[in-house]
Amino acid sequence: MSWLTRVRNALPFVPKAQTPENLWYKCKGCGQMVFTKELEDNLYVCPKCDHHERIGPTHRFAYLFDEGSYSELPTPRVTEDPLKFRDSKRYVDRLKAARTSTGEQDALITARGTIEGRKAIVGVQDFAFMGGSMGLAVGEAFVAGVEAAIADNCPYVIFTASGGARMQEGILSLMQMPRSTVAIQMLHDAGLPYIVVLTDPTSGGVMAAYAMLGDIQIAEPKATLAFTGRRVIENTIREKLPEDFQTSEYYLEHGLIDMVVHRKELKHRLATVIGYLGDDAKRAA
Repeated sequence: MSWLTRVRNALPFVPKAQTPENLWYKCKGCGQMVFTKELEDNLYVCPKCDHHERIGPTHRFAYLFDEGSYSELPTPRVTEDPLKFRDSKRYVDRLKAARTSTGEQDALITARGTIEGRKAIVGVQDFAFMGGSMGLAVGEAFVAGVEAAIADNCPYVIFTASGGARMQEGILSLMQMPRSTVAIQMLHDAGLPYIVVLTDPTSGGVMAAYAMLGDIQIAEPKATLAFTGRRVIENTIREKLPEDFQTSEYYLEHGLIDMVVHRKELKHRLATVIGYLGDDAKRAA
């Protein structure tokens, strides 16, 4: 045994310091490392560059509703894998994986509660669940949210985040576009507001359906909003598109949406809008 081994063995063992894996978060906007706790306290908005990270229903409801005021609506049950679809994986296996990773039944979760004392039904799409894709379950949840708003005589607010229709359900997923349109008309017939908040990213069949049919169109800053991809459009029209094309700010500048609102101000702005539209609906009635 060498002297070095004897000295090393005589020293007390000090375990290597363990650093929690989630202590730091790398911002997708600026690439800077941010304390996860600081990011959470800042509503998942980067304190360095103001980039709005994607968040799911759990955080969205907690930030939006008055404390202790909300409850989730039951998730509607639909036929799963109606086409017995399989690509590199079976569709049922993809659903199981998405449910395990998110803890949600499908991509649209709905809740009822109050926003600064004003009643609302709020639906939130989660991009983490199969890209927030729209299938039978999302369509059924949307209709159920509208029906709940009509029953509660309050607005329906939808936070969109989606890559579009769910390819594993084929034409059945596309049928959710007219279904959601009819549901919105039901809301209008009842004299109730329909408010859309576009978040990053919203595209495809969702963008072509209920995402652009709001009485008021709001978007979070720098969200990607598109029906189809930039490259597809550029190859079709043979022109280079502006750098800010398909962003919230571009849509606002060209009159496609009504306002771009920072996440910190969103709760108060929604409460104000609900107040205005709700009072107008009461006067009209």
